[in-house]
Amino acid sequence: MRIANIWQLGVKELRGLLRDPALLILIVYAFSASVYTHSKAMPETLSKAAIGIVDEDRSPLSFRISNAFYPPYFLKPAEITTTEMDTRMDAGLDTFALDIPPDFQRDLLAGKQPTIQLNVDATRMSQAFTGAGHIQSIVTSEITEFLNRYRGGDDLPVALTLRARFNPELNPGWFGAVTSIIDSVTMLAIILTGAALIREREHGTVEHLLVMPVTPFEIMLSKVWSMGLVVLVASSASLVMIVQGLLDIPTQGSLALFLAGTVLEVFATTALGIFLATMAGSMPQFGMLMVLVLLPLQILSGGMTPRESMPEIIQWIMLAAPNTHFVILAQSVLFRGAGLSVVWPQLLALIVIGAIFFAVALNRFRAFLK
Repeated sequence: MRIANIWQLGVKELRGLLRDPALLILIVYAFSASVYTHSKAMPETLSKAAIGIVDEDRSPLSFRISNAFYPPYFLKPAEITTTEMDTRMDAGLDTFALDIPPDFQRDLLAGKQPTIQLNVDATRMSQAFTGAGHIQSIVTSEITEFLNRYRGGDDLPVALTLRARFNPELNPGWFGAVTSIIDSVTMLAIILTGAALIREREHGTVEHLLVMPVTPFEIMLSKVWSMGLVVLVASSASLVMIVQGLLDIPTQGSLALFLAGTVLEVFATTALGIFLATMAGSMPQFGMLMVLVLLPLQILSGGMTPRESMPEIIQWIMLAAPNTHFVILAQSVLFRGAGLSVVWPQLLALIVIGAIFFAVALNRFRAFLK
């Protein structure tokens, strides 16, 4: 192995990347706009939900219930009629429609059990379930306080004190921005190295490499370090400029420790990208393989859903995936401020998995060049 060959071949890959505007746009988008939008649009968050209220009672209690819905969870309620309720929901103008029947307050004070109808647009999955629970809690609270004629909490025998650690504001945007960076590291490490190899084949430069005094190991390592460097620089800039700067999200742990884990993650996933590229005959085929591989990696790694909630067999299988350990490491370091004494098992796992992936990809790459 000659370091000069690896260096010159890696520089060639970087020059080739600079002449590919589509990949450059993808890199910039993945580590800037994508991170920002993930922070501002978490799917499980109830924010500015549209609600319409049919007030057929026109009583103090019904006005009190109507005035209990306000931003940021709900938009200002729209006062609608019974005939408008179905029309507005069919048109997608309202996610929730609350119908307060006539004589609601009178029946309630008379000891009866009147019914309030809540219509929910269940196609809006991100708000339907959480929003229905919020509305039920708000309506119940307002009715209870109206009947008791005072505002106050229930007298419980035990006081529960909430302490939200690592995210005191309970802001889901913190989680969304960092998770987006973690997913982008894995995605782009695979795409860039795979695209670099397929670009060699489509441009006919693979034959040029075969007649040069370079080994398959040198060729593959040059692609790994060059494309890995791009991902490392882009993720570092995104973490500092977008997450810490633009979004003002504090990170707790050591940036150097996170970048060390990123280097090992990139080492493993770039090898995976080369392996997939040797199996694909063209860029469209590589894209199809990416869908089959990347989606399970991101969905089952623990970044979107805690691993503990998955079937046990899936948890064991996903231990062979590098980004499973990277997600654990990144969340431990950036969210909880963990040090090397906590995340060393994940670093060791990434080293082992990366070495195995690299060896398998190198063997496949040698067969690809013959």
